[in-house]
Order: sequence, then structure tokens, then C-alpha cells
Amino acid sequence: MLQIRPISDLRNKFTEIESVVKEGEPVYLTKNGYGAMVVMSLEKFAELTDELEFKLDEADKSADLDKKRVTHDEMFDQLRRHINGK
Repeated sequence: MLQIRPISDLRNKFTEIESVVKEGEPVYLTKNGYGAMVVMSLEKFAELTDELEFKLDEADKSADLDKKRVTHDEMFDQLRRHINGK
């Protein structure tokens, strides 16, 4: 179940929040009725970021092997063309 709590619960009800995130569920914290942050377990965070870090490492290795470089404008132009099917 989606857990949305006021940010004050982080201080006042830490053990409750801790038990939720230990179960693998994130807790969304609000400040003045607006989203402020998300609290999650280290395991869940690692699960979300490990593949991204792996892909970035692959990109670094590929870049080391290929000396061709493009500007960020050229890269985004290529991405836009690819996304738009041109």
C-alpha cells in the first residue's frame, strides 16, 4: 500500500517508517502538503541503481575504445531524430 506521510513523521515515528522501508516499500514524505522526498531501504535503492551504474560503466568502456567525440548538441540532435523516427 502506498505510504504518504508528513515529513514530521520521519522524526516522530521513525520506527514505523523504518519497518515499512525494511519490507521493500518506499515512504513518500510531504512538507506543507507537497511532495518533499522519498525514503527507501538501501537494498531497494541499490536494486534501482545497480543496472544504471552497470550501463554507465559499459558506456565508459565503450567510450575508451572509440575516440570519436560529439558535442552535447550533436548527441541530443541524434536522440531527437531517433525518437521522432527520422
